[in-house]
Amino acid sequence: MMGSGNFRRLLLRILKIPAPLEFGTINLAVLYKKLEYTFNRPELLLQALKHRSFLVQTGEDRNASNERLELLGDAVLGLLVTEFLYLEYPEETEGILTNHKSLLVSGHMLAEVANAINLGAFLLLNDSEERSGGRHRVSILADSVESLIGALYLDGGLQAARQFVNRHITGRLDLLLNDGHLRNNKSILQEYCQSQGWEGPYYHVDAETGPDHLKEFSISVLINGRSVGTGKGTSKKRAEQNAAHSALKALRLL
Repeated sequence: MMGSGNFRRLLLRILKIPAPLEFGTINLAVLYKKLEYTFNRPELLLQALKHRSFLVQTGEDRNASNERLELLGDAVLGLLVTEFLYLEYPEETEGILTNHKSLLVSGHMLAEVANAINLGAFLLLNDSEERSGGRHRVSILADSVESLIGALYLDGGLQAARQFVNRHITGRLDLLLNDGHLRNNKSILQEYCQSQGWEGPYYHVDAETGPDHLKEFSISVLINGRSVGTGKGTSKKRAEQNAAHSALKALRLL
C-alpha cells in the first residue's frame, strides 16, 4: 500500500508543479500569517493563487494555472467536511448531513472564507480580469479557496488541510443554520422569483418520518408549478432552508 507521503509526491509529479515564480508584490509572510501556516514549497501556494487569466502575461500553458489544484482541493474539501460532519453529528441521517455539507462547500460560503482572509488581494490576475472586478468575483474567490486547500494538502498532508478547513469552514456551520440565515436564503429566493415574475416559491412537505422527538421533514420548493429544490431537516424551518438553498444552487445563484 502506498503511504500518504509517497502518494503526495506522486501527485506532485502528475500535477507538474512549476518552478518558483517571481513573487512580485505578493507578501507571502502576510499571507502565511493569515493562513497560520508556512509553506515548505511556496511555489505550491503561488500556483494556487494563479488564475488562468494571468497566463496571458506569463505565456505559460493552461496547466500552470490553479485549475488542477482546484480539482484536487475540491476532493480534499469534500472529504474533510464529510469527516467533520460524520464525527460531530453521529445521530443525524445521511440526508441531513448531505444538506449540511452542501451549505459548507457552496461557492458563496467559500467566497466568504476567501474574503475573511483577504485572499482576493493575493490573487494573480491579468489586467483585464483585475479591472472587471475579478478579485471580488464569487466564482474566482471560491475556486481560489479550493486551490489553496489542494496546495495545503500537497505541502503538508491531510492534517495541514484539515486545520485550515476546521479553522475557516466547518466552524461556520452553526452560523449557517441559525434563524437569520434561514430567513436570508428564503428571502433571496423569494426576491429573485418576484424579479422574474415567477409563481412561488411554495414549500411542500413531501414526507414526515421518525418519532416525535426525532422527526425528519422532507420538503420541496415549487416555482412555476415544478420542483426546483428539495431539502431535509429536523424541523420544517430547517428543511425549508435546505430546500431554498438547493433551489438557489439549481438556479446558479450560489
